[in-house]
Amino acid sequence: MGQPWTHWDPHAGLDEALERDEFRLVYQPVVSLADGSVVGAEALLRWVHPQRGTLLPASFLPFLEDAGLIVPVGAWALRAACRAAARWNADVAPPDAPLSIGVNVSGHQASDPRMAEHVARALDESGLDAALLHLELTETVPLEHSDGMANRLAQLRKLGIRLVLDDFGTGWCSLGYLTRFPVDAIKLDRSFVAALAHDARAAAIVDAVIELGRRLEIDVVAEGVETGGQRDDVTARGCSLAQGYFFGPPGPAAAVCA
Repeated sequence: MGQPWTHWDPHAGLDEALERDEFRLVYQPVVSLADGSVVGAEALLRWVHPQRGTLLPASFLPFLEDAGLIVPVGAWALRAACRAAARWNADVAPPDAPLSIGVNVSGHQASDPRMAEHVARALDESGLDAALLHLELTETVPLEHSDGMANRLAQLRKLGIRLVLDDFGTGWCSLGYLTRFPVDAIKLDRSFVAALAHDARAAAIVDAVIELGRRLEIDVVAEGVETGGQRDDVTARGCSLAQGYFFGPPGPAAAVCA
C-alpha cells in the first residue's frame, strides 16, 4: 500500500512516471459461477512510486486527469493488457475456452477521437482476438454530447471489441446508458453484493438487474464477491459471472492462469 499524500505534491513525478516505466498492471480473475473456472480478468493500474511504494488508482488517477496524462497512460495500459491476454491465450488457455481481458476506460479516454485508433493499435500489436477485449466504462463517462459518444463507441464496436458498463447502479444514468449505448455486459456494483445478506432493498435491486440482463441478453458480472456465502447468493439469483477476493486478489499476469 502507498503512503498518504501528506506534505507531498500529488503531481510530483507523474510527468516522468510513464517514461520511467513506473506504472504496472495487476489482474483480478473473472470466474464462471457455473463451475468456478476462470474466464478472464480485469486489468488494474498501479503506480510503483520510487519513494512511496505501490499506489492504488484512487491516489493518483484524478491527478493524471488534471495533468492531461490519462490518455497516454490509458493507451499504455491498453497495450500492456492486450499483450498479457494474448500470452494467456497462446500459452495456457485451451482454444475452446479463451480468456478475456477487461480494461477500464475513463471519460477523457472515451471522449478522445483517437480512442479507436489506440484500440486498433493494441489489438494489432498483440495479436489478441478483438472479441476478447472488454472495455469497461463507468457512469462517469459523460452522457452530454451523447451522439458523439455513441458514434465513438460504435467505431469501437466495429473493431469487434465488447463494451461493459462498470459499477452498475451507483449513478443516476444506468438505464440511460443501456438505451443509448451498445452495451454487451454490466458489472453489478460491489456495494449491492455486500448488502445482499442484510438489506432487502439491495437484494431486490440485484434481482432486478440480473433479470434485466437476462431480458437484454447481456452478461451480468457480480463485483466484490468476498465470501462463499456471497458467491452462493449471487449464483442462486441467476448471476453467471463474478469477481472478487473470494476468487482471487489482483496479482501478476501469471497468477490468472495458475
